[in-house]
Formats: sequence, C-alpha cells, structure tokens
Amino acid sequence: MRGVGARGDSDEAYVVDLCNRILGETALPQHRFDWLLGDPGAGGRRVRLPVDAYWPGHRLVVEYRELQHDQPVPHFDKPDRLTVSGVHRGEQRALYDARREAEIPAHGLRLVVVRPADLDADGRGRLRRNEEADLAVLRKVLARAGDEDRVTDAFRTWLLAEGWTPVEPTDRWTDLEAVRGGERLICEAKGHTSEKGIDADIAYGQLLRRMTSRDARTRYALVVPSSSVKAVERVPGHVRDLLRIEVYEVTDDNQVRRLSA
Repeated sequence: MRGVGARGDSDEAYVVDLCNRILGETALPQHRFDWLLGDPGAGGRRVRLPVDAYWPGHRLVVEYRELQHDQPVPHFDKPDRLTVSGVHRGEQRALYDARREAEIPAHGLRLVVVRPADLDADGRGRLRRNEEADLAVLRKVLARAGDEDRVTDAFRTWLLAEGWTPVEPTDRWTDLEAVRGGERLICEAKGHTSEKGIDADIAYGQLLRRMTSRDARTRYALVVPSSSVKAVERVPGHVRDLLRIEVYEVTDDNQVRRLSA
C-alpha cells in the first residue's frame, strides 16, 4: 500500500506496528533507498520507490500487499490512464513489486511479503485486527525469514574453519559462494519452513540453473536445517553425485554436517 493510506489507522500501519512489537525495533515507514528506482519520467528523472517498512537493525524490509497487488481493481488500477512506464497503474504496480523482489535481496536485505490472506481478514481483504492470531502468524513468518540467515551464517563459519574463502557470487542470486585452491562451491541455503518438500524442490531447481560450469572442481551445496533433511534426501544420493550436489545439515545449535550420498 502507498500514499496517505499507508499511515494512521490503515491495515498496513497495523501490520507494521505488530512487526515493531515482535522485532523490538521501530521501523522506518515508507523508506526509500537510493538504488530502488522507478522508471524514467519527464526529463529522464527517476524517483526512488518506497518500501512499506524497513528495520535497519534487522536488515529487514516488510511489504504489506493488499488485494490490488494480486488481482485487478479498477479503482486502483485506473486502466484508462498510462503511467511513466507506458502501462496502466495496475501493471506498473506489478512491475515495481517485481523490482522490489529483485533489488532488495540483491542489496543484502531480507524481504518479507505479507498479504491479507496470511492474517485474519474478511472476503474483501480487510483485516479484522485479531491481534493474538495475527501476532502468532507474523512471528512465524519473520522467524522463517530470519532462519535462512542463521543457516547461511552457520555454514559460512563452517566453511572458514574448513579452509574455504567466501567470495562474491558469480550469480547474484546465489546465497553463498566459496573457493579453496582450485575448488569452488556454490551454495543454496534454506531456513525452517512449513513447506519443506516444495522448498527443497525449489532449491534443487535453483542449483540446476546455476550449473553453467563444466569444471569438475565446481560443486554445489544445498544447506538446510535439520527439519528439512528428509525432504532434500528424496533426491537419491547417486543422482546428487552425478550433479555434483552436496547436502549439508545445520542443526538447531548451528553444528554443520555433510550428509552421505
């Protein structure tokens, strides 16, 4: 949500306030980053796009996306009026949402998207303001996002202890990349999730797209918490060997172990 409605008693302000309580930090609402820009307008000027809320101490951005972000709403879309992007407002909203989803993680920040369907909402997407239920959901959502950072940080520490040196990833979507002598390891990390099987399949697909090197010294790592081990082991060990994919478990106390094929 943007503009005047993003403040005061709006659903967005309510969600941000709940996140403030969970995180123990007050967000910067409608924050604008220098690197998150809209399309050029008159004279080539590009405005900085706002995000709903940013918590610098947690390096976290939360976007609350009401129904108009996911389905046509003529009142908001104004289909008879073109924007600087050459499309109507609904199409521009989708374009800018996708830009946020690409640029925010690319700049080392976590992005969490919350929708009315995630919380206690009526059929029109209006929140009922059930604080107890909504706080419980948001705690899980924010913890899940943070757990991927925990898994990544624990694995980075383990790599350093094993003589690896983390480097700037070749692919900007890679969670972690490291070298050791002539070896290279390209890593995809996942945190705790309620959709373990789906997330494991997505992670394998992400690794497959990064297999651009034929060098046998380049290997790939899927790094998951203990709760996801069974899901990632559904891909047989001999298949993982053929694809040069290694699977690592990060326990709840941040110990790392490589799973046997």
